[in-house]
Amino acid sequence: MNSILLDTLNGKAHNRPPVWFMRQAGRVLPNYLALKEKHTFWELMKDPELAAEVTLMPIYDLGVDAAILFSDILVIPYAMGMGLEFRDSGPVFEKPLKLVENPSEKLNPDGDKLNYIYNAIDAIIKKRPENIPLIGFCGGPLTVLCYMIQGLGTNHTFPDAIAFIYKNKKETLKLVDAITELSIEYMNKQIDHKIDVFQLFETHAGLIPVDLYFELFMPAVRKMAKAIRQRNTPFIFFPKDIGTGFNRLTPEDCDYVSVDWQISIKEARELIHTEIGIQGNLDPRILMASQEEMTVELEKLIEFGSKYKNWIFNLGHGFTPGLPYENAKYLTDWVKTTNWKRN
Repeated sequence: MNSILLDTLNGKAHNRPPVWFMRQAGRVLPNYLALKEKHTFWELMKDPELAAEVTLMPIYDLGVDAAILFSDILVIPYAMGMGLEFRDSGPVFEKPLKLVENPSEKLNPDGDKLNYIYNAIDAIIKKRPENIPLIGFCGGPLTVLCYMIQGLGTNHTFPDAIAFIYKNKKETLKLVDAITELSIEYMNKQIDHKIDVFQLFETHAGLIPVDLYFELFMPAVRKMAKAIRQRNTPFIFFPKDIGTGFNRLTPEDCDYVSVDWQISIKEARELIHTEIGIQGNLDPRILMASQEEMTVELEKLIEFGSKYKNWIFNLGHGFTPGLPYENAKYLTDWVKTTNWKRN
């Protein structure tokens, strides 16, 4: 495949960085918002043709260099037997694990519940432009566990989940093992159905001290990373808000690491092992500014982009609701047309 993203991941530099955005398939695209008025979130995910349409929408509406599977990180607990609803306020589990005694014994993993996702991947592969790679993903073990225990997606400090982790380390590890086992099956099936890149979203890595994260959750991440890379699939790790934990990552942990906006891209590069590429870390809220003000901030990245070829242009997290579509399109065009001063 003639892809700037895959070339960059494989060490072949271009005259600009590749660009794609987390949460690019929704929130800012008028065509997606119109589709959402006719269908529920579940309907959009479970219908292969609709999921393919939404996945590929940013390719045509924004001009990004890659598609990312339209799905959700909570499909793993759904496949483990937890009833799941997606409401306007966020995802809600029928019975969160904080209400269950010995919760690791009550889970009922069934990988077949994820077959609709593989059907969607097949539809995407069939319809995508030939130079557009497909990024698959799942949630990181801490992030998925927090939702499973807390039960609500509206309080992102997850107080009950964090308390559970501190009070029940042995049970926490059993739950992490169960999440990891099904996640690896899910990852491998995505690769079987021809995704090109995989990203692990550990959105809430910063909720606990970095020492505790590396004790309880990083072994699972490393197990996932090994499974992916054994399949010759590039692995991107996104440990949001991990801070100084970046300097603990090794080239065995990931090919690229996605960086949040709480740290400057230059400081992140100094912390992260030189053999690990970087993705990120634009604050998406800058899209609230005028295009002139956006340009001033964006031009500050040219020096970095000229020096470091192993960099994927992306956000420090996903698009936030209410951002102007015109500014998202302007951002993509700016990345693709700017002189990055690469020799």
